[in-house]
Amino acid sequence: MATSRPSDRDAVARVIEDWARERPDLDTSPLEVLARLHRSYLRYSTRLTSSIERHGLSVAGFDVLTALRRAGRPHRLTAGQLADSGLVSSAGVTLRIDRLEKDGLIVRERDADDRRVVYSRLTDKGLATVDGVFAEHLDNERRMLDGMSPAERRQLARLLRKLEQSILGSDDERTDDVG
Repeated sequence: MATSRPSDRDAVARVIEDWARERPDLDTSPLEVLARLHRSYLRYSTRLTSSIERHGLSVAGFDVLTALRRAGRPHRLTAGQLADSGLVSSAGVTLRIDRLEKDGLIVRERDADDRRVVYSRLTDKGLATVDGVFAEHLDNERRMLDGMSPAERRQLARLLRKLEQSILGSDDERTDDVG
């Protein structure tokens, strides 16, 4: 059996080998998945951030713009609806809205029937910006996935969904253990 050369192993494989040598009693198999997922996420995040920041946006601001765009005409949502959209945390919604309004990408509008309700709506500039940046974002993501076939992408998407469900389920198990 041939031993692999250092150049044949990636960083995760080297870490696993190190742990196998130092603590052979531990099952390090979760690292095969989760360490690679983490490393992939860090690289993805760096590319995503630099692509979006080139347009003078933050990732958080981009998330607000895309949530408004996905809402359909008239491209407006309340701060609570933005927080519920899944990508935007409620903690920073107001700060993001303030910045996007200052940049002329959204405007705030009061509801005609209930003046207590305030919507954030894309401006024409905001709509053009999000449409252009999102198209570029998808091109960037396609390039990052070029090393995989469409079937592999679909399989990975299914497996990542299952992984997310498994991680969420582990929270339930942990709660059961504590209670």
